[in-house]
Amino acid sequence: MKYWILFAIGSCLLASCSSKKENAAAALSSGNKLYGVIIVAPRATVIYSNFPATIQGQQNVEIRPQIDGYVKGIYVDEGSVVKKGQLLFRISAPLYEQGVRTAEANIKIAQADLNAAQMEVNKVRPLVEKNIVSGYELQSAEYTLQSKQAALAQANAALINAQTNLSYATIYSPADGVIGIIPFKIGSLVSSATVQPLTTVSNIQNIYAYFSINEKQQLDFLTNTKGKTLEEKLASLPPVTLLLSNGIPYDQKGRIETIGGLVNAATGSVAFRATFSNPTGLIRSGSSAMVRIPQTVDDALLVPQSATYQIQGKLFAYVTARDSTIHSTAIQVNSNTPGHSYVVTQGLKQGDRIVVEGIGNLQEGLHIIPKLVNADSTYKSL
Repeated sequence: MKYWILFAIGSCLLASCSSKKENAAAALSSGNKLYGVIIVAPRATVIYSNFPATIQGQQNVEIRPQIDGYVKGIYVDEGSVVKKGQLLFRISAPLYEQGVRTAEANIKIAQADLNAAQMEVNKVRPLVEKNIVSGYELQSAEYTLQSKQAALAQANAALINAQTNLSYATIYSPADGVIGIIPFKIGSLVSSATVQPLTTVSNIQNIYAYFSINEKQQLDFLTNTKGKTLEEKLASLPPVTLLLSNGIPYDQKGRIETIGGLVNAATGSVAFRATFSNPTGLIRSGSSAMVRIPQTVDDALLVPQSATYQIQGKLFAYVTARDSTIHSTAIQVNSNTPGHSYVVTQGLKQGDRIVVEGIGNLQEGLHIIPKLVNADSTYKSL
């Protein structure tokens, strides 16, 4: 019996020793490796919000015919740069040319009638003064003269109207800009009722980027912007960036100049307009882009994206306890976080220590040897 008891005690001692050796081996395999950690602290950072935008030129002038006729001449090509007053089109308008000639002939007739009426007045007046004829004759002649004067004025007005109509046959550019599509060719019949314009002249020295944000964003946007009036708030806004359709930032900064006065009842959004200089004409009217608006956060809690991992759509980070054990903590981040870092909104607090190196080898409750690293070296900006 004593031998059996001694055997049992020996077995327990061996098992205990074996367990301690395994724990020591586990501690040796993970505990001897240093894991970089940083202390979460508030810091100033800039976050960005991107909004889809449509681009329009400073002026988009549709060139439409104002008379009926055939396209006689096209003096520009699609995509060419034109100056204000430059000749664009000529329309064959024989009816309006004939109208001018007719109006000029009517003026000559009216002028001759006026001269005859004036001669009649000049003839009758001395006769009335000598009581040879009654004053009625002079009054009648003067009325006839007034009628002929009105007829001449009417003929002159008709000539001006005919000349105006004929001037519409020659079309000049109303502004500096770039020619759009020219759907009509020489010989095409056009009229003032034609739905499609002859072309469009787009002034793109400055371009407007139109974008919309939701009502809540608009309220937050204006509430957190300095200034008492809307004009002061707009003036205090920082410059914005235009991301072109290829993802490259445009080299000219822009400014938000207008905010729509109405909330779209269907979409719950508010329209904004940012203006950018376009000296080289790189951006064309009708383009698509993204407007990037910066916002400075004075006390953001930043976490490197490489220090986080996802499980079922949720984001986690490893927080180191006082005894150097790690615990997985769910965090929430700002959707507009900059570059390779997250701005944490929930889950972490100032002073927390998070693991930023080798998190793929970690698991809940593991004891590590933390190595404090410089937080600045772990953050990467845009």
